[in-house]
Amino acid sequence: MNRLTTRIRSTSYGWWVAIAGSLNMSLTSGPTFHAQSVIFAAVEAQTGWSRTLVSGVGTFGRFGGAMLGPIEGYLADRIGAAWMMLVGLIIGGLGFIMLSQMGDSPIIYYVAYFILSLGFSGGGFVPATAAVAKWLPTRRATGIAIVLAGSSIGGFMVPAISWGIKHHGFEATMISIGVAGIVVAPGFFWALSRRGIRPSDQVVDETDVIGAIVDDGSFTLREALHTRVFWVLSFTHMLANLSTAAISAHLVLHLTDIGISDLKAAGIIPIFVGIAFFAQLGGGFVGDRLDKRILLSVSLLIQTSSVIVLAYATGYSGAVAFAILWGIGFGSRGPVLHALRGDFFGSRYFGSILGIASFPMILGMTATPVLVGLAFDLQGTYRWAFLFTAATAFIAAGLILFARRPIPPQRGVVTVSTPAGGTGTDIASDS
Repeated sequence: MNRLTTRIRSTSYGWWVAIAGSLNMSLTSGPTFHAQSVIFAAVEAQTGWSRTLVSGVGTFGRFGGAMLGPIEGYLADRIGAAWMMLVGLIIGGLGFIMLSQMGDSPIIYYVAYFILSLGFSGGGFVPATAAVAKWLPTRRATGIAIVLAGSSIGGFMVPAISWGIKHHGFEATMISIGVAGIVVAPGFFWALSRRGIRPSDQVVDETDVIGAIVDDGSFTLREALHTRVFWVLSFTHMLANLSTAAISAHLVLHLTDIGISDLKAAGIIPIFVGIAFFAQLGGGFVGDRLDKRILLSVSLLIQTSSVIVLAYATGYSGAVAFAILWGIGFGSRGPVLHALRGDFFGSRYFGSILGIASFPMILGMTATPVLVGLAFDLQGTYRWAFLFTAATAFIAAGLILFARRPIPPQRGVVTVSTPAGGTGTDIASDS
């Protein structure tokens, strides 16, 4: 098989990897991200606990993700996305089943949420994006946009989850989510474990050279950590996602506080995820063609405005205005930010770099839900907490403009060949 045919097969398979990653994100982000505030509202109604205690579980779960994020990235590079998804979805499913049996015990509630967060995180975002970054190196933004669009599709699970809790109870609904995760896990493993196809950025010489290690310009994790742009991207991501954590944990609680019914409040989520779906695809398409930094800055300014609108909303029309702006801003920035990281550092060690780069972001998202809940308990309103997270998104919009492409690492090309008429191995390097 010639090199052109191999590249075509690799790229074709890469789009299937993106679709599988999108379906994976639908399942893993729907219950744990978009429906988080619905679950918190159900727990508050069932137990009567304070919002600090109820939302604090998000901090506990994300703390585990922060500690294991670098490991997730390393494993995605070493053992592959297929195994990560298989094991992660099974663990996450068992966590949801455990959550269904929490009763009135905060300990079981926190332990179960830690397990489900750990599983769906490890089997979701990191392996899905790392796989696409490797299989679609020349269409990275579009591929990651397809994956993240799955997260938006997962948002349409929110009304179903809210309806399930209301009509069938919290226990039955959580068990259903857990069983679904366990059942589909082998399917994702099969889809991402194809043999005999190599990512299109891995070139093999088909002459008398037995093997060639070709420097494609990818940064190792150590090299990336020593660049300024690594930290610019990491802290931009962190500042942008403080509002994401606040919205995820407290949106439905806030909307019911201003007089919107439970089901109508949950119905706001499909509005913004529907818009975000098209914004993600559009952002990925445009991001492969224009300056990603400018696009990110504009997206973050729109996200900032959406949070300000939410902070001052007093009824359903304000909630809808928030949903429209949030869908555009939040949706368009995601694929562009992750693709920019791949553009700067390459795809070979993308998983490891993403795992470490996400560490500051996850720490910020770890603290935000409980701090916002505490602010509400002390002030009786979410307004000032939401405005603070809007300010951090505004700072991120300016910070990303300072991102500059790093100088590529200087290495040689190493070939391993068999000399004509000999049995030994000759190793040569141009470094």
